[in-house]
Amino acid sequence: MKVSMKHCEDYDFIRIKEIINSQINSLGGINKFVKPGEKVLLKPNLVMKKNPEAAATTHPVIVKAIASLLIDYGASVVIGDSPGGPFTAGMLNGIYKATGMEQVANETGATLNQNFGSFKMENPDGLIMKNLTLADMLNDVDKVICIAKLKTHAMMTYTGAVKNMFGLVPGIIKGKYHLNKPGYDAFSDALIDICIASKPVLSIIDGIVGMEGNGPTAGTPVKTNAILISESPYHLDFVACKLIGLKPEDVPLLKRLIERKIALFEDIELTCDNYDVFKSNPYKIPPKQKSMADLSNPKIPRFIRTFVTRCLMTRPFFDKKICNGCGVCKESCPVNIIEIKNNQASLDYRDCIRCYCCQELCPRKAINVKKPFLSKLMRL
Repeated sequence: MKVSMKHCEDYDFIRIKEIINSQINSLGGINKFVKPGEKVLLKPNLVMKKNPEAAATTHPVIVKAIASLLIDYGASVVIGDSPGGPFTAGMLNGIYKATGMEQVANETGATLNQNFGSFKMENPDGLIMKNLTLADMLNDVDKVICIAKLKTHAMMTYTGAVKNMFGLVPGIIKGKYHLNKPGYDAFSDALIDICIASKPVLSIIDGIVGMEGNGPTAGTPVKTNAILISESPYHLDFVACKLIGLKPEDVPLLKRLIERKIALFEDIELTCDNYDVFKSNPYKIPPKQKSMADLSNPKIPRFIRTFVTRCLMTRPFFDKKICNGCGVCKESCPVNIIEIKNNQASLDYRDCIRCYCCQELCPRKAINVKKPFLSKLMRL
């Protein structure tokens, strides 16, 4: 499977458009993926209302370059995503504006998705998600192109092309999927199945500036100087992880892709002018358990769950100096265990499923992911 990785140091529109056009040509040309007259959904990562410089969302210049190429070719373009929280016009239009997507639409002639409905679909090729609820915007288009952001992730270690398609699950339904598929392997399988169902014809990762550390929204921007493209989101994620120093065994998603025989690094034909010009220092990643039983199992006695979750398991930590009790974390928690008292958020760790939705959507970066002292001592 071909993967193209090109060096690019800044978000210059003309330069990026030239690079992406050459990458698409190296994969067989734009007509291999899209035909004139077709409507294409560009699916960026618009996880929350953040400006592009925060590196939490796909940079608008990348989206603009792809939209421009498609419109020049004769296709029409819709830009859309379903971030965490309510999937409504009020929520999304604010995100479109903050992330630069509104400006992209105005400058290119693309449209912003305003269909906030959902539909149920069968997914016979899925392993554990045979039936899905997805955003109805999929029914408005002929093709989907994934435009992800290169980031670390508190729960899944890494987020890129495959996980970006989780944004086609409407709003708060994401929380239900987190609740019903706890644990790294089960959630990885769910992400893979959703990607299979959504069928992106082309996948792109914006790695010019990525995010390391406490991602996917509260980490640190870091220059990586790369644009990565492939028709396979699965193989693309393998290359992206290698670029930032992650081994397949370190990333639950890659581990399941190998076990399910969907993708192997050995299958990749990498096109790269000079690998040495890219950032060589590994990304800092959030702390993560090496191995831990699924504590959502009701057969495990509560006193055991209490000890393990409080003393051993990595957990979201609320910084009282930053938290103002806005309630976004409470609204995003799929198990409804967060309380707001005296303008401060708190939760009962015994029932926490470690989905880190609270950390991901906190607008003030008031939630970090940390290991308890005993866990560090035992090197779990």
